[in-house]
Amino acid sequence: MADATFKDVPELFETDLGEALTARTESLSSFRELGPPDLCHVVKSTGKAGQKDLGSYHYVSGVDASSSASLAAYINSLTYSIDDNSGWFSKSTAWKVRSGCYCCFNAFSRVDVRVDVKIPGGVVAYVIDLRGERHDTTPELWQETYLSAMLRAILYGDDSTYWLEAYRRLDPVTSYEDELHFLEAAEALFLQGWQVGSDPEIQVASVVSNHLTAGVMKYFGDSFRFQQAANLFEKVSVREPEVASLLARSYIGMNEEVKAAQIMANAIRDNPQSYTLLHAQCDFLRSKGKHEWALKLARQAVNCAPSEFVTWEKLTEVYTELGQFESALLTLNSCPMFTYNGRDAHRTITPAKINLPYKVAIADILPERRKTEDDEADPALQRLPAPGLKGTWARAYALLAKLVSKIGWDELLKTRSAVFVMEEEYRMQKAHSDVRAVVQQANGESTGGKVIHEDGTVRDSMFSKTSTAVGGGDEADDDASIKGVISKEPGDLGHSATESDVNLIPTIKISTEADLAKEETEEKDEKDEKEKVENGDVNGEAKGKDKETVPPETAGLEKPVPSASGDTSDSQDEAKSPAQDGFSFSNKRLCERWLDNLFMILYEDLRIWTIFRAEVAHLKMQHVAYRKTGLEWEILGDLGLRLHHKEEAKEAYQRCLESQRYSIKPWLKLMEMYADEGDLQRTLQTAIRVAAYQHNEYAEAAYPTAIAHYLFKLGHVHGHQKISYTLLSMGLPDPVLKVMERYLRYGSLFKVEGHDF
Repeated sequence: MADATFKDVPELFETDLGEALTARTESLSSFRELGPPDLCHVVKSTGKAGQKDLGSYHYVSGVDASSSASLAAYINSLTYSIDDNSGWFSKSTAWKVRSGCYCCFNAFSRVDVRVDVKIPGGVVAYVIDLRGERHDTTPELWQETYLSAMLRAILYGDDSTYWLEAYRRLDPVTSYEDELHFLEAAEALFLQGWQVGSDPEIQVASVVSNHLTAGVMKYFGDSFRFQQAANLFEKVSVREPEVASLLARSYIGMNEEVKAAQIMANAIRDNPQSYTLLHAQCDFLRSKGKHEWALKLARQAVNCAPSEFVTWEKLTEVYTELGQFESALLTLNSCPMFTYNGRDAHRTITPAKINLPYKVAIADILPERRKTEDDEADPALQRLPAPGLKGTWARAYALLAKLVSKIGWDELLKTRSAVFVMEEEYRMQKAHSDVRAVVQQANGESTGGKVIHEDGTVRDSMFSKTSTAVGGGDEADDDASIKGVISKEPGDLGHSATESDVNLIPTIKISTEADLAKEETEEKDEKDEKEKVENGDVNGEAKGKDKETVPPETAGLEKPVPSASGDTSDSQDEAKSPAQDGFSFSNKRLCERWLDNLFMILYEDLRIWTIFRAEVAHLKMQHVAYRKTGLEWEILGDLGLRLHHKEEAKEAYQRCLESQRYSIKPWLKLMEMYADEGDLQRTLQTAIRVAAYQHNEYAEAAYPTAIAHYLFKLGHVHGHQKISYTLLSMGLPDPVLKVMERYLRYGSLFKVEGHDF
């Protein structure tokens, strides 16, 4: 089997011939969006009677899938990659590629297009549907298949979180003709783009928010060539006016802000309910420092699409920038959260053998790929829950982390307790209600009284029943996390306002201590002496409970106390109990359980970060070196970025490089930081390592990649010639230098800004 391997292509050998194709056919119905990378399966044979054929396969993206001929050409190219160790002095039999099958998923029609190649022989193309039935191909199917493959190559090819064994990534576009072909296919299928799905933060894919538009914006945006994207959107906007938001963003990327503003103004008159247009205007105003104006647009966007996470997220960001932190926290609490669906993947099969060719010239500048002490870390660091957040949960955590970076942990807890009903308050309310009920029963009074509903409104129970019976009452909405309560007067606690009432985002009146004292004084005047004594005892007990706080694990960092989450049965039961006079929740909301959990996750991050910084400061005062393993420094670097401590995170990543650990992440993060700072020398030094890691993992694409994006970003200032001369001055090995020159060659071919100086 040693002679049956490819020289430069990774592959997984099958235990049973054809099992990879069978597993893919069975998994077709589970592919939800763009589908997984293409599968290339080959059968190798010696041609000798009695010799068993071998089946192997690998995953690939970036291959031209516009016709059966182009896919057959890729399989034919593999025949030149096979190791041929036989010769006149060798007795071993040479292995040859006898046949191959290329599988490419069509995300528009939800079918798998396959091309069977016999060597020598013919080429057969056919379609396998979700039921495993076979059909003929059509030109329309080939166009959809080509665009699906292009989008996977653009969106998946440079995603460091998407890891797959034996995954080969090639350049999807290598010439102007290829780019024109991509634009033509995108224009033809643009209105069907919603069929391929969208990012996990988008609940409902639309013509504007889907993987097709994301792929187009990423491909042209990473190289700052928005002119081609604008031309495409100009043509499509004639049929679909909502595309004006993408067109305006393209013109802003081209520094044509006046034209972009005109496009947005005209489009919003024709389509005032488009939240994507409102967001485009909102982002433009934020970039100009007009946050008050942007706030009105963000509010209107929420009214237009209240079920979308991104609209509430944008409103939270604007509130945070304006310093309205209570409103930001309330808006964050109202965000609709979606179940995270990861990217489509193949069913895992245990291979008989794995062939991962070693690229000597590239891998020589990398550390050995073996497990060492630097791959170990403290369990407390490895158990941090924040890195496991995905989709809307990760975005919501980022908003919360941004809040704490602006106002600090203590102030965030104060804001939280001011706008949300806390668990201690519920317990105190319950204790008051129980004593009140006992006193009323002892005096023979009716226990009907008032009822406090889940949304915080207080009503007479008899009035509620009467109004319900006659059909004239407005019952309290149970969804207290979304609906706010707006009181007309201090004494009017029975009016619940919704977005439809005021056509605005619900606002919450936060009671001050003076308001609460006034309410208590008014209510106490109406009570008799016995009730005063009873309620006074209960208040004393409740205040005693408030003092029982959880001891902080870290000095100066208070652990958050639980809030009364809106989806707990105990809290709901307590909320329905009779209300104590002078104490009301009508000006607070119930905190969602998921947001309560995010507070605990954020606390864990801050606790570990505080301990880490305290240890660093202590040892620095004693002039003692602070030692951590490579993995620990990497985790601490990620933690610093999550908490918006960029300089400390950079220092942690730099310390990680001192270890001999095989990891691309610290190099990639440092490359991004140095590029943002405009440091050409250090950006190139880190980019060389990132390119070596990627090529060692068979990521051979030059664009779209993070390296190309940041090199082109520096090219705006320094020019590509200076970048090229700087690379030459580093004395790199020829294979590494050729890899780096490929990025600049792409910039020269497609005339990226800075290519001519």
